[in-house]
Amino acid sequence: MHLLLGGVLLLPYLLVAGMLAQTFAVGQVPRGVLALVLALTVAIGVVPPFLRGTRALEIVAARSLLGVDLPDPPETAERGRAAWETRSRAALWFAVHLAVGGLVGALILIPLVTGVILVVRWAGAAGGTVDPPWLGPLEEQGGGLLLPVGVALLVGVVYAVAGLGALAAVMAPVLLGPSAAERIAALEERAARLAERNRLARELHDSIGHALTVTMLQASAALHLLDTDPAFARQALIAIEETGRAATEDLDRVLGMLREPEPPSWPGMADLDGLLAHSRGTGAAVSTRVEGSLAGLPEPVSREGYRIVQECLTNALRHAGPVPVTLRVAADGRTLAIEVSNPVTGRRAREAGGRGLAGIRERVTLLGGAMTAGEESGRWHVSVRLPAEQGRKAAARRPAGGGPRRPGEGAAGAVEEGEGA
Repeated sequence: MHLLLGGVLLLPYLLVAGMLAQTFAVGQVPRGVLALVLALTVAIGVVPPFLRGTRALEIVAARSLLGVDLPDPPETAERGRAAWETRSRAALWFAVHLAVGGLVGALILIPLVTGVILVVRWAGAAGGTVDPPWLGPLEEQGGGLLLPVGVALLVGVVYAVAGLGALAAVMAPVLLGPSAAERIAALEERAARLAERNRLARELHDSIGHALTVTMLQASAALHLLDTDPAFARQALIAIEETGRAATEDLDRVLGMLREPEPPSWPGMADLDGLLAHSRGTGAAVSTRVEGSLAGLPEPVSREGYRIVQECLTNALRHAGPVPVTLRVAADGRTLAIEVSNPVTGRRAREAGGRGLAGIRERVTLLGGAMTAGEESGRWHVSVRLPAEQGRKAAARRPAGGGPRRPGEGAAGAVEEGEGA
C-alpha cells in the first residue's frame, strides 16, 4: 500500500509533464511564456518535498504502512545546516517514494495484466471456449508456453513488489529518521521526564512518609496513654489530625504538578517551625540552632533544604523512635549547611534499600552539594552542604512563576533553642 501511495502521488507530476510536453509540441504558445510556465511548474513541484509537513506525513505513512519505527519530528524546527540536511534527506525519500511507486504501478499494469492474459489464454486454448487475439511467438508454440510464462510473470511481480517494499523499509529510517540534533533533543526531553518523575517520587516519599511516621507514633502513644493520661492522648489525636491535613496539602501539591502547567507552591526553610512542631508532638526532643538569615536563600535551595530536614527527622523517628534530635541550620549567603544527629538506640536496624538517604543524596547532587551520613560514637549524623549560587542558577532556569508564593523568612543572626517533651 505504501508503494502504491507513491504511484498515486506521482500521477499529478506525470499529468503536468504530459500537458507541458504537448504544449511544447504544438508550438502555438510563445517560447518565453512556455519557459515561464515551465519554471513556475518546476518550482511548485520541487518545493513540497522540502516542507516539514511533507516529512511528517511521510513518517506517518512509513510507520503505518511499512511497519517502521520512526519517531515524530520535533515541534520546533531545526536551524542552519542541520535543518537543510534533514529536509534534503526527506526530499530524497519523497523522490524515491514516487519513483518506486511509479515502478510498482508499471509492474501491476503491464506484467501483471499480461500474466493474467496469458493464463486466461492458456485456459481458453485448453478448453476451446476462449478465442483471444493472436499472441505472436507464444501462439506458434501451440500454447504450451502460455501457462509457464503467465505464472512466471505473476510470481515475478509479487516478488518484485515484496522486494521493493523491503528495500523501502530499510531506507526509511535512513532518510526519514531523526538527525543527530533531534536525537539529542529527544534524549534531553526523556531525561527531563525521568528527572520530573524522580522528583515526584522524592516529594511523595518525603512528605507522605514523614506524615505516616508521625501519625503512627502519635497513634501508638495515644493508645498506650489513653487510660492513664487522657489529656496527652487528646493532644496526640489533634497532632494526627494536623499531620493528616498537612499531608493532604503536600499530596495536592504533587498532584498539581501533574495537572497544572504552573509549578505549585512548596514549603521551604521558612516552614521549619511547623515541621519541628509535628516532630516534637511525637515526644521527640528536637533542639534547633539557626545561624544566619534564611530569607535570602534561593527557592530551590530553600525547598530542598526543607525536604532534607524533613527526611532526617523522619528517619530518626522511624529508626530510633522519639529520641532527642539535634538540628543545626547555618546560612552565610553562599552555603546552606544542615546537620542532624540523634542517638542510635537499636530500636530498629536501618533497612537496606530504603529510599530515605538515597532521596537526600539525589537532592544534594542535583544542587551540586555534598553530603555525609553515618554512625559515630553511638549517634547517627547527617551533614549536608548546599551551595546557594548553584541554587540561584537552578532558579533562573525554571519558568517564570515556578517558585513558591511564600518567601523564606528568618531572623538575621538569630539563634533558636527549642525542646519538646
